[in-house]
Amino acid sequence: MEPPTARFAFATADFEEAEYVILGVPFDLTTTFRHGAKAGPNAIREASHGFEPYVFEHDVLLTKIKVHDAGNIEELGTPADMVRVTEAEVTKIVEAGKFPILLGGEHSITIPAVRAMNDVGVITIDAHLDFRDEYDKNYLSHACVLRRNADRVGIENVLAYGIRSISIEEKRAPMPEYIDAYTIHDEGVEKTFKKALNMMKREDIYFSLDIDGIDPAFAPGTGTPEPFGLSSIDVKKCIKMMGPRMVGFDVTEVSPPYDNGNTAVLAARLVIEVIAVTHKLRKKR
Repeated sequence: MEPPTARFAFATADFEEAEYVILGVPFDLTTTFRHGAKAGPNAIREASHGFEPYVFEHDVLLTKIKVHDAGNIEELGTPADMVRVTEAEVTKIVEAGKFPILLGGEHSITIPAVRAMNDVGVITIDAHLDFRDEYDKNYLSHACVLRRNADRVGIENVLAYGIRSISIEEKRAPMPEYIDAYTIHDEGVEKTFKKALNMMKREDIYFSLDIDGIDPAFAPGTGTPEPFGLSSIDVKKCIKMMGPRMVGFDVTEVSPPYDNGNTAVLAARLVIEVIAVTHKLRKKR
């Protein structure tokens, strides 16, 4: 493990006492357009220090929640190595009864995170379906994330939300459930995300947020931006609706070289949102 340049704000607990464990995965070797996501974990951590510890709309004081920052895994030279090391680290977190929060890095870091979970459904917010069997002869590419998740949990237990890009190869093959951004804009987040949650056959949900699922007007610093995406407040609403069922989270594809700071700030605030909401709502289960 490598120490981060800055610890995530309010993450002062030891591993043993923590309810949440943050893990950085600085990896972007399969990125296909704009590289730089490996710098995402530290940029998100640094941005987290601009927020108040009191999340007033949830009446939650973050300094009262036990969060541990485990640092970053080492930068590894192959996707297979990243998957192996990340799965081992997330398994330790899950087996210790903690809630894992991963900071990417590219979206392929979700593959080992889901492998470490048991009996979960997976919801991704993403601009892209990411259901290719392989891309550039690599079955662990960030373009194959949802396909590999389906391999782990079953195609009936994965769902993509907010997409606006599907390849012709994906269209011609069996596809997972998805709700596209155009439907969301027409029908509203509350209606469409409630539908998404009702489609999930498993109670526990691992939530993966590819930051490019959010419109580049809100999150320009990402590797493969796509117009017509969700707003930041849309995602906030999704987190609240999913909160009682969420058992793990990652935010990926923040690319600081293409950011003016806004994207890292948004990612950090959404991590805080996940902590505040799940801490408050999961206890009501």
